[in-house]
Formats: sequence, C-alpha cells, structure tokens
Amino acid sequence: MVTARSPRYTESTQGRLRRLNLAVSLPPLMIAAAFVLFVDADAWWHVIVLAPGVAAGLVAFERWTANDLARVALPGLIVAGAVWPLGVLLTGSPNAYWGFCAVGSLALREVRRRRAPAVAGLFSYVAVVGAARLLVERDDVREVLVSYVLIPTALTVLVTVMTIVGERFYDLIRELEQTREREAELAVVRERVRFASDLHDIQGHTLHVVKLKIALAQKMLLRDAGRADKELRETYALVSDTIAQTKELAYAQRRLNLSAEIENAKNLFEAAGIRVRVTREAEVDARAGELLGQVLRETTTNILRHSQATQVQITLSAAGITIVNDGVAGNSIPGLRGLSALRQRVSGDGGELTVEQHEGRFRTAAMFPSARAGTTAAASEHDR
Repeated sequence: MVTARSPRYTESTQGRLRRLNLAVSLPPLMIAAAFVLFVDADAWWHVIVLAPGVAAGLVAFERWTANDLARVALPGLIVAGAVWPLGVLLTGSPNAYWGFCAVGSLALREVRRRRAPAVAGLFSYVAVVGAARLLVERDDVREVLVSYVLIPTALTVLVTVMTIVGERFYDLIRELEQTREREAELAVVRERVRFASDLHDIQGHTLHVVKLKIALAQKMLLRDAGRADKELRETYALVSDTIAQTKELAYAQRRLNLSAEIENAKNLFEAAGIRVRVTREAEVDARAGELLGQVLRETTTNILRHSQATQVQITLSAAGITIVNDGVAGNSIPGLRGLSALRQRVSGDGGELTVEQHEGRFRTAAMFPSARAGTTAAASEHDR
C-alpha cells in the first residue's frame, strides 16, 4: 500500500531541497536514462517499448523532489513494472529494469506499513522477471543470470539502500527544521518575558510606593492635613508618570540603547538558528539611536514570527539602520502594524522608514539625513 507521507518542511526549506536535488541528481539520472535507450535499443520500436519505463523513473524523481510522489507512485510502478518483462522477453534489454528500480526505490519512502515485505517484493520481482529470459535464451545460462538477474538485482539493492540512507538524512533535516521552529517560538516567548519584566519594573515599584504613601496620608489626614495633601499630590504625580511610562512601553517608545538592542537581536536570531551578520559602518547619535533601537526590536520580532529566515544582515550607518532577511514567502508585503506606527514617529523626527520585499528577501530601513541624525531625535525628545 502506498500512502502519502508529508514531512514537516516549511515551504522555503522544501524549495531549497528541491532545487538542490534537481541540480545535483537530475543530470546524472538523465544521462543514465539516455544510456539505457542508446545501449538497449537496437531498433526504433525498442525505443517505444523502453521509453515509458525511463520516463516513469524521471517523473517519479521530479515528483519526489516536490514532495508529491504519492500521486504518481502507483501509476509509475505499473508502467515501469510492465516495461521490465517486455524488455526481458521482447527486446532483450538487460537494462530495462532501470525505470522500475528508480520508481520502486523512491516509492518505498511512501510505504508506512509492511515496508520489509515491500522491499523483498521489489528485489524478487526484478530477479524473477530477469530469470524469465531463460525462456527465450537457453544457450548461455551463465550470461543470462549475470546480465538479467545478478546485476539488475544487485543494483536495485544498492539504489534502495542509498535511498533509505538518504531518507534518514531528510529525517534529520526535518528534525532540525522542527527544532528551529521551536527555537523561534522560544525566542518570541523570551521577548514577551522581557516585556513583562519591563512592565513589572515600571509598575511593581510604583504600586508599592503608592500603597505606602496612601497609608501615610490616611494617618496624617487628621493630625497634619498639609502633609497628607502633599503625600496625595506626590502619589498623583507618581501614578501619572507610571501611566506615561506604561504607554511608552506599550508603544515601544521607551528609551532604548541601540548597542544593547543589536546584541539582543543577535542573540535572539542565533538562538533561533538564524545566521546574523552585524556591520557597523559608523555610529549614530545616542538619541537617534533610541528610535533606531525600537525599529530593530520590532523588526526582530517580525522576522521571528512571520518569516522562515536563515540569515539576517544588520547594517548600521551614520544615516540609520538597515535590516535584510531572507525566508519570505509570497510577493506581497504583509501588514505590520508595529512598523506602521514607528513609521509615523520616524517621519515626525525627520527620517524615513521603508520596507521592501524582493525575490524572497525583506528589507527594513530607518534613515535620517546625515547632517540631522544627531539633532532631530534630540529636538523631538525635548518637545516631549
């Protein structure tokens, strides 16, 4: 029984594996197919008999690279399985087993149950059909056994073993892919924990102080009304400041250190199995760096959540910061609300935040005019 077995690859990983297999393995297979037709076809009608088996093998391999073999495995086995006896009995082609060997060895990957009997059946079919050549050629038994039984069966065994070994390799890739997904999820969780920690730092201490001041104001209310009023006014101011800090944190407007954000982003990406390269062409003004740090933090979260990135390039220049990542599916730019909110702030500080997507790569850039990089953010901070 042949059933679909769909490995949990992401679309980008599946695409890379498909291109690699097609580039490395398809040319040798096509050469082998041409060799079969050239050597075994002694007449034009031999090509008509042998070509379907060769085509079945190539189609099976192409569909296998696309993770779609289950749909063509059974028809391919039937076609290639019919070509082998025709080649043995009709055209005298000892290499006519090639298509059946190719389709059968690949189709074994799709067999979930009773794989051992399926393997034994594959080898037995090749050997038994090859031995049928003795029905039409009895003069040289040894030559028939070597050319039609021993060599086809041995090569089928070899190809099958290599396919099974290759299956273990793809299982390892699948496990690594799943591990990478879990690491990316953990990275997002860590970012949420950090946000929760920042929120606790802002509100935890404030609430404790507010509790103490209200208790003190209650005690002073009858004995020293002026002191009680002072404590309540200080409490009001403290609560107002906490509300402002909480709002800044919620909208990623809290003061950030760009160098610390770069290091944090690098650690998050590496934890998720993403290669990251940081290029510092120049240093930006500390106040402008706060806004660029917010852009980097939001972009880091977007990459971990919405892409299947394998590499990220962070470039810091005198004018701003640029982040480029791969692993982007589709051609349309997704709606990223966090960056949309930051675009207004960057624009308000005299800069420009742009996002671009091209050929599977996503580019986020926040740029300020070089001459004003150190002044626009400062002016905005002063106004606030």
